[in-house]
This record gives sequence, structure tokens and C-alpha cells, in this order.
Amino acid sequence: QVQLVESGGGLVQPGGSLRLSCAASGFAFSNYALSWVRQAPGKGLEWVSDISSSGGSTKYADSVKGRFTISRDNAKNTLYLQMKSLKPEDSAVYYCARMDYLEFDYWGQGTRVTVSS
Repeated sequence: QVQLVESGGGLVQPGGSLRLSCAASGFAFSNYALSWVRQAPGKGLEWVSDISSSGGSTKYADSVKGRFTISRDNAKNTLYLQMKSLKPEDSAVYYCARMDYLEFDYWGQGTRVTVSS
């Protein structure tokens, strides 16, 4: 079965960095585009970034552009999100999601990021 397991979240000070990982299994990882989506406390889901199946194309929300970098290792079936210059407003649960055409069809359980001094 399809599984997406995020890790790497935690507490970090403003201006700090974190790298999130999403380990995938149960499907042909290199055939699918993937996304990171986040949900801040009390707010709705916010798309953060996505990456094509090959990794050659990436997109970012304006709120994270220039600070976050999405990448993937198709040999390791793993998706990453490098986050730098973190702000308190980046605090959220971060989910990785598989994209099937224009829809998210599978989600991980999420990893919590808290940016606070």
C-alpha cells in the first residue's frame, strides 16, 4: 500500500533551518510529482511547494520562495524540504502528498514544525 512518512520536524528559533524528509513506499516513486502542504494552527491547508517526477521542475508558494528548497532522491524514494530563515508564521504541520495529475491522492501523517524563541 502507498505510504508517505514525514520526519524532521521540531522546534527551531526564528532564522533557523530545518530539513524535512518524506519516505515513500508502495508505489513507483519516480513516476509521480510530489508536494509539500502545510496547516498552521487554526488555519486551512496551504500548498507550499511541488516537484516534478524527475525533479527537474519545482514550484513554490510566494510565502516561502527563496527560503525553502524542495528536492527528491528517486533512488532513495525520498522527498525533502530544506527550510531556511524560518519565521514564526512558518509554524505548521507539514504534509507530503502524492500528486495524481492535479489532485493529491495520498498524504502522509505530517510532521510538526514550531518556530519560536
